[in-house]
Amino acid sequence: MAGNHHARAAGILCRDPVFRLYLDRRARVRFSADVPDGTHTEQDAGDWLRKACQVGSRSELDTNQQAGATFRLIQNRFNRWRARRPKEQGAPS
Repeated sequence: MAGNHHARAAGILCRDPVFRLYLDRRARVRFSADVPDGTHTEQDAGDWLRKACQVGSRSELDTNQQAGATFRLIQNRFNRWRARRPKEQGAPS
């Protein structure tokens, strides 16, 4: 993709409160971590995403083919989780 498509999408994703909720719940399920809902901040989400994609900055998602593929995988997993998630009263939508 031309431009900064993945970098922009990553920024939007990290600002999404539902994505941060996904990270909270993922940490509990996958790692039995004591992470209450609302724990991950936008900064935490960005740090997690850069580590998961093995990049130093979001801009690398557009230039590093492997990192871009990992980012798309993360997006797809999140979107599947979000689609299965029942609407919770008072939860971010």
